[in-house]
Amino acid sequence: MKAFVTGATGFTGSHLVKALRDRGHTVTGLARPTSPNLFRLKDCQVNLIYGDVTDEEVLKAGMAGVDWVFHTAAFVDLGLVDEAKMERANVEGTRAVLNAAKASNVSKMVYCSTIGIYGDTEGNTVDETFQRTQADFSSAYDRTKYAAQQLVDRAADDGFPVVSVMPSGIFGADDPHFGPVIQNFLNGKLGVWAGGDRVTGIVHVDDLAEAMILAAEKSVPGEHYIISAGDLTTREMFEILSRVSGVRPPREVPQPVVRLVGNVLDPIGRLAKWNPPLSRERVHYVYDRCVRVDSSKARRVLGWTPRSVEQTLREIVESYQTAAN
Repeated sequence: MKAFVTGATGFTGSHLVKALRDRGHTVTGLARPTSPNLFRLKDCQVNLIYGDVTDEEVLKAGMAGVDWVFHTAAFVDLGLVDEAKMERANVEGTRAVLNAAKASNVSKMVYCSTIGIYGDTEGNTVDETFQRTQADFSSAYDRTKYAAQQLVDRAADDGFPVVSVMPSGIFGADDPHFGPVIQNFLNGKLGVWAGGDRVTGIVHVDDLAEAMILAAEKSVPGEHYIISAGDLTTREMFEILSRVSGVRPPREVPQPVVRLVGNVLDPIGRLAKWNPPLSRERVHYVYDRCVRVDSSKARRVLGWTPRSVEQTLREIVESYQTAAN
């Protein structure tokens, strides 16, 4: 098959490109002209085209003659972000990819969404049939990914062959988000942490790539698939990391202190145009929002068999330890 991948040089996109190549598929990837992450695709045979994800003409050129389109490009961040930039990337980018894919008559498109579209489930475990009950949005990321999902669902309702995957937290050795936290932990530089009771869903990035390919191969159009190996609290996660590495878990900062710091740094960040490590929005995600999901549909329908949460964390630790030796 011939595939086109947006966000090809990013964390998820690069792993998907490699997985497609390993299966013998021909891949064209979209990269930003200023992308700093070409190292992720070193020694990987992929045809890269450069352009903005909102440029339909560039997208159509990349999709010429392809069978599958995988849309992974997104602006992912929390806190004090450029909301207009996030809207452009996540909503208008998805609109452009859909329009180009329709014009190119591709046989299947797979959209990488997020479990965040379900909103706060208040600790209840939900599946793909869950209807969002949270009236507002916890972040610009939450809002823009929800809006993008609405575009995808409307396209599916109109008969376009698109499938959506909703991953939980995506982990891997080159994870740009939580990866540095694990590295600091292993290096003994993470003495404290916040929100030990916060629930985090985890999926290995390579297992997400596998799920996306399975969705292209096996799924009927219009379906949604939650992609998660399972969830655990932050405290449980550090206990696993400690057991594997021998490094003591970080101490937990009392919640009132964390909330105070977030309230102080938030206005400072707005004045300085800086996204601080703690802000009101980040504190909200740590203490006030809980999303739990059930991924049994992907296992049952697609035959998806991810590695366990503990194995995912173990492999990451071993990868960092190997690189350090």
